[in-house]
Amino acid sequence: MKAVVCTETRLEFGDVPAPVPARGQVLIDVSRCGICGSDLHARVHADEMAELAAETGYRDFMRSHQRVVLGHEFSGTVAGYGPGCRKRWPVGTAVVALPIVRTGAGIHLTGLSASAPGGYAEQVVVQESMTLPVPNGLTAEKAALTEPMAVAWHAVRKGDVGKRRNAVVIGCGPIGLAVISMLKATGVRTVVAADFSTRRRELARQCGADVVVDPAAASPWTSYPRRRETTSITDVLGLGLDTMEKLRRIPRLPWWHAFALADTVGATPSGPVVFECVGLPGVIDGILAGAPLRSRVVVVGVCMETDTFRPALAVNKEIELRFAVAYDPREFRDTLHMLADGKVDPTPLITGTVGLPGVESAFAALGDPEVHAKILIDPEISTASL
Repeated sequence: MKAVVCTETRLEFGDVPAPVPARGQVLIDVSRCGICGSDLHARVHADEMAELAAETGYRDFMRSHQRVVLGHEFSGTVAGYGPGCRKRWPVGTAVVALPIVRTGAGIHLTGLSASAPGGYAEQVVVQESMTLPVPNGLTAEKAALTEPMAVAWHAVRKGDVGKRRNAVVIGCGPIGLAVISMLKATGVRTVVAADFSTRRRELARQCGADVVVDPAAASPWTSYPRRRETTSITDVLGLGLDTMEKLRRIPRLPWWHAFALADTVGATPSGPVVFECVGLPGVIDGILAGAPLRSRVVVVGVCMETDTFRPALAVNKEIELRFAVAYDPREFRDTLHMLADGKVDPTPLITGTVGLPGVESAFAALGDPEVHAKILIDPEISTASL
């Protein structure tokens, strides 16, 4: 079959052996496959990513010298089954699948391991247990975005924003745009989006951002109504002092109950939930410096370099720092149905489609934030142009 193979940072289009589904696996004809930021990283930082993966217990992440078919954001149709399958869906059924397969005794990440070729190809193998039928006639283009939108959904759930709390998204690349879409889908009232790119700010608006900021011209921290938010510890201390003076004037009042009630109803000072979707050194520290007191920061961007920030600053401002990666099967399923039910629209993320011969040019195009966000691969397109 035709596929694109990555080795030593090169992307080569050509013939590779067609995959054969093993026990419990399904063979999929690929309809669309998204090019992920992780793919861009893996092309040039495979060895560093492999070392990081090994530290967390996964030792089969792709290495630069290996020949790997990338691609973990895909939709397709059932083409056949391996032995031991329940054959849940007829051949031709539109499906998506979590990009994880069992090969022998090993568990492997589809499209990020030489042991599990991915969706930059005409066909891909998936686990039947990790496969889901596409509901409601959802298009192949939108279905292929189930995986990256599930990443965003997991991050939003980890952020636990709540409808009364503001959200700030720093960085409006594909994952930032997906986070914005998911925040609005869950009813968050005010979503602030910040990016230096004019094009990405435009896409952020299309995804539902209520306030869009160019950090070169304005601060995202002062661009929206900040009820119960402050960046000054003096203001918080003053509020505590003023409140105690008022409460202690009332004889026999159990003033501590008033504080408990204020906590319960969310009347105490708190900052927004901030989603770091850039993944470059210095961004976390910049957020800690600028964010209001008692903010919650969810780190979604993957920084491949050593970074530094000032813990004492986060302590003094009582900022929560959380990290998010991937999703679980339920979140993947819920994301698929949110897309199929029209609760979230990923269309603004899709800025181009290319055939397998054009993958290398698509990688180059994705280096310019003013042009593209998410490029999909359609294996049936034979041209190399976008």
